[in-house]
Amino acid sequence: MKTTELKKGFQDGKYEELLRDIYIDESVLDYQKERYIKAIESFEELFGEKEVEIYSAPGRSEIGGNHTDHQLGRVLAASINLDAIAIVAKKENGVVLKSEGYPMINVSLADLLPKKEEEGTSEGLIRGVAAKLKEEGYEIGGFEAYVTSDVLNGAGMSSSAAFEVLTGNILSGLYNEGKVSPVLIAQAGQYAENVFFGKPCGLMDQMASSVGNLIFIDFADVKNPVIKKVNVNFEDFDHSLCIIDTKGSHADLTDEYAAIPEEMKKVAAYFGKEVLHQIDKNEFYIHIPEIRKVAGDRAVLRAMHWFEETDRVIDQVNALEKEDFEGFKSLIKASGDSSFKYLQNVYSVKNLSRQEMAVGLALSDVILKGKGVSRVHGGGFAGTIQAFVPNDIVDIYKKNNETEYSLGIYEVGRYAWILEDITPIDKIKTKGKLGIWTY
Repeated sequence: MKTTELKKGFQDGKYEELLRDIYIDESVLDYQKERYIKAIESFEELFGEKEVEIYSAPGRSEIGGNHTDHQLGRVLAASINLDAIAIVAKKENGVVLKSEGYPMINVSLADLLPKKEEEGTSEGLIRGVAAKLKEEGYEIGGFEAYVTSDVLNGAGMSSSAAFEVLTGNILSGLYNEGKVSPVLIAQAGQYAENVFFGKPCGLMDQMASSVGNLIFIDFADVKNPVIKKVNVNFEDFDHSLCIIDTKGSHADLTDEYAAIPEEMKKVAAYFGKEVLHQIDKNEFYIHIPEIRKVAGDRAVLRAMHWFEETDRVIDQVNALEKEDFEGFKSLIKASGDSSFKYLQNVYSVKNLSRQEMAVGLALSDVILKGKGVSRVHGGGFAGTIQAFVPNDIVDIYKKNNETEYSLGIYEVGRYAWILEDITPIDKIKTKGKLGIWTY
């Protein structure tokens, strides 16, 4: 369809039901309509009026299974209604792509080998996805595209996975009649990220984005993972899933992220294996004294997290299917505690003065007062946290996170919190020379 015709369709409300089906939340429909219109107009400014198609790939929320996938464990994940969209037209030679807020990129598909200079770049991801699909016998070809994304970059909702899946969907739609399976698109995304981008991620992010819905995945057979849709209606539990941006980015923390699978693999290597899935849990615990000497204490703690976390996913699924939401919340809390204490991915050791995620989790505990639960979300070290919050206090929780946190804004170099929107409290006792109030 021509860009002008497509734009008019959005302006006239022709696609409102489609938008409602994709984004669900009625309050965002006007925003989404304007977002799509703006994206089409941006494409026209760059490439002119052409026959185009629209593609989308959602971000994901990891519900359970923090850092279990790369050791062939289990995860519970869901796609979310924040997505990346692309306005796309076929092109004979190579890929020309403009992402909102970023420079135009050009990728030749004549050369599908990894390039050192493309590590950590979108060019590397495009080339990697194309290479994998071609290797699997599918057609690839050029395209020009304008991309805009609501999936926060470096915030734990898998913006890179959404981009990879978006690329896979484009190549599937333009050149393969949409016949590339969601599983293969996810695997192509992981391949691109591991080999071309230089990040040793597992497969959860790509699979959650590509397959969609709330899904349980067992990666024991990584080439043929077991995928099961979890049939549960969260509305029945009167809770909201909240994703909180703690204003820190893990985009430059690849080495911190990479250390987790590397250390877990050191534990596996003690037993002559590649990943923790191949090891008996009891054998691991029996041999902890010897493993500490070989792999170090942090590796042991991270392996402990993995063994308990991959089993905990089964319990989470069972709790949801039994509609035991309080039991499910306790498992979410246990997952978060394990990530903080054992996995140790809540803050970076590179800059201990910045612990945005830890502060967010601590303040969530104060605000929620045991009624809801929070945990680290995604790769960790910086970015987003996740909370399950009773609907009757969502507004309170949201208000306390509107600026940065309820206590105000903290900037490195300052010696105190800057307090904002303070509600005075009468008759409060004070102590100390400065009259600092305490509870």
